[in-house]
Amino acid sequence: MRINFFIIIILVSFFSCAQKKRPIQGETDFQKQMNADFKDASKSPLKTSDRKTFEGLDFFKTDSTYVVTAQLERTPDTDWFQMKTTTDRVSEERVFGVLTFELHGKTHQLNIYQGKEMMHEPGFENYLFLPFLDETNGFETYGGGRYIDAETPNGDIMIIDFNKAYNPYCAYNEKYSCPIVPRENYLKTRIEAGVKNFKKH
Repeated sequence: MRINFFIIIILVSFFSCAQKKRPIQGETDFQKQMNADFKDASKSPLKTSDRKTFEGLDFFKTDSTYVVTAQLERTPDTDWFQMKTTTDRVSEERVFGVLTFELHGKTHQLNIYQGKEMMHEPGFENYLFLPFLDETNGFETYGGGRYIDAETPNGDIMIIDFNKAYNPYCAYNEKYSCPIVPRENYLKTRIEAGVKNFKKH
């Protein structure tokens, strides 16, 4: 009987641990990776109190409509400028090029940026930064706009996947310094894709 009792204790412990270890939420690999990073104390931008109750970010449903093919007009002679952030820090950036694409039956344009510091970071030499504002900001999405990560393409065509749009870290924690989206990167349409506004549970 004693052996059976200990087996029962072990099984109860196992199943209670299994219940606590919930699977990572997400419809796509991008969403699952984001949720995994937000749960990880070494990577998460969340405050400790928010991370303890964190179950997963809120995303729009993945929609292929928001995967667009853009024509890139490179602007190699643009000057470096100081992009403002949410703190006193500034980020030295330049307009790498102008992206033109069709969405919701209209033609739109966005500037895509290259950061001077990032160019010298190992592994980020080809990194490009695509911040944007749209008509969901302040409603379904973070009021300060969202970001998309990109890389320098070989040619003049770029695929923009708005399903991978994410919030700046300062949407979760004011201790972070986040680049402010330039007004010229405002899209006069609703981008119902990517990460939604963060709701504390």
